[in-house]
Amino acid sequence: MSFFKAAWRDRLKPLGRWLVAGAAVAFLLHTLVRYRAEVSAIRIDAQGWRLLLGALGITLGAHVWAGWVWSWALQALQQPITGRWSTMVYLQTNLLKYLPGNVWHFFGRVRALKTVGIDTGSALIGVALEPLLMAAAALLIGIATPTRYWPWQIVGLGLVLELLTPRRLNPVVARLGRSKAAKASEEFNVQNSKFKALSPASAPGLHRYPLKPLVGQLGYVLLRGVGFVLVLSAVTPLGPDDWPRTISAFALAWLGGLVVPGAPGGLGVFEAIALGLLQGHFAPAAVLSGVVLYRLVNTVAEALGAMLATLGSSLFGTLE
Repeated sequence: MSFFKAAWRDRLKPLGRWLVAGAAVAFLLHTLVRYRAEVSAIRIDAQGWRLLLGALGITLGAHVWAGWVWSWALQALQQPITGRWSTMVYLQTNLLKYLPGNVWHFFGRVRALKTVGIDTGSALIGVALEPLLMAAAALLIGIATPTRYWPWQIVGLGLVLELLTPRRLNPVVARLGRSKAAKASEEFNVQNSKFKALSPASAPGLHRYPLKPLVGQLGYVLLRGVGFVLVLSAVTPLGPDDWPRTISAFALAWLGGLVVPGAPGGLGVFEAIALGLLQGHFAPAAVLSGVVLYRLVNTVAEALGAMLATLGSSLFGTLE
């Protein structure tokens, strides 16, 4: 009976993911139809194009920075990964998140880590640690501007910050290491070999709270937020007082796209949340144009990053 329940759950999971993504896209299409006249009336002048170009540069810089910060997270797990290597791998795998499932960029990074000798447990945690740090950073920036969901933001932030502690992460690293070692020993029937399970004391893991990579991810989300503000400024005037509110709303919308399963690259989810949070402060047509333009700017930035990383790897090699 449990087998059939599990089978049904496996079949329903993809359907649930597509329903979430479909609902977000339907909401955007409905808003676009409702405000199509206002959206079509928006024109971008020469200053607006300069702002979009600046947003492209800042967003590309944010992705490069995120790749470098990833090495800090891996180093916090006692893994000797350099910033140049992590940046190239991060940029090369970034576009894979737009494939259905929104997980293939993680698989690519785990595989890359294993090819340079990182054990499975540390590779999995090293990849999973990055979105946790990003989520914590987005929640920290998001609480700067309280919303009606502010209490839940505080609760979510507390949970994520607790998950990042060594006492929560290290047992998972040790468990994964022991599982991999036991499996290897069984497959090869090797006793007292290098596949011997690691004890919790000797297993790789965090020695202290990952504060440095958390601060680094704060910089990443802030850079992405500035890029979004520049894009929105290209279609509607923004005053200095609008920047904190807009960056905070961006952080929450981007977090929604990060955590909602099945939406490739948060497609549709980010736009829908940003529209809901900002249309009370700006004209809905301007916000809709801004989020669509930002999606385009961000995708171009990710494509440029992947191209530059691939070119750099072929010219100079990945490892220092």
